[in-house]
Amino acid sequence: MQALKPFKIVSGGQTGADRAALDWELARGWPHGGWCPADRRAEDGTLDPRYGLRPTPSENVAQRTEWNVRDSDATLIVSVEPLLSGGSRLTQVLAEQRAKPCLHLSGDLAAALAAELLRGFVAHHRVKILNVAGPRATKEAGVYDLTWKLLERAFGPEAKGGNIGKAV
Repeated sequence: MQALKPFKIVSGGQTGADRAALDWELARGWPHGGWCPADRRAEDGTLDPRYGLRPTPSENVAQRTEWNVRDSDATLIVSVEPLLSGGSRLTQVLAEQRAKPCLHLSGDLAAALAAELLRGFVAHHRVKILNVAGPRATKEAGVYDLTWKLLERAFGPEAKGGNIGKAV
């Protein structure tokens, strides 16, 4: 696997795919960020400040979704199920409306193929800021682990950046 420079992951901080991506970045010291609702809420309570997400003016989660799509080079949506719904589907629609590259990877793909597709997507689109989205943990059990393992397989556990524990 060719070395990849650290890129910034943004997400809305919800449990599940969003949180897995942020935790994965924090564990590697890679830059992270994104928008969250004004009240900083997620399904498990108020977001921990270590995530460094900026609150939007609105408590409406659709605004944070739109702003994360807007402020990124591309979007990755990770889900256990092959069909998207709710906020994950909204993310896909918003990316299409803004003509932003969007890749949906679901649990029905072989892990090696999903990782290869993700590496190719990031390289092809020269992604510097990747929005990672997907269902919340209570909607799709296992999406946190699926997202973490996908990032790990695609970009390796040895990947390290220089901003350990800092949101940028």
